[in-house]
Amino acid sequence: MTTMRERLCSKVACAREAVTTLTFDYEDQMAALGPLGAGDDPHAHDLCAIHTDRLSVPRGWMVVRHETVR
Repeated sequence: MTTMRERLCSKVACAREAVTTLTFDYEDQMAALGPLGAGDDPHAHDLCAIHTDRLSVPRGWMVVRHETVR
C-alpha cells in the first residue's frame, strides 16, 4: 500500500495540511481556487482551510471557486 505525502499550506509559517490549490491568471485578473492539484505546478499554491477561507485578491480581480462534487 502506498501512502501519499501530506501537503502543507504554502503560506509562510503555516504547518497545516493543504486542502485547496490556488492559481492565478494575471492577464484576466482572476484567481482560481479548487481541489488540490497534481502538485507539480510551480505556479500553484496549496492552502489550508483557514487560508482558503481568508483568501483575498487585489481590487478588480475575480475569484473562481471550483467545488468538488461528491
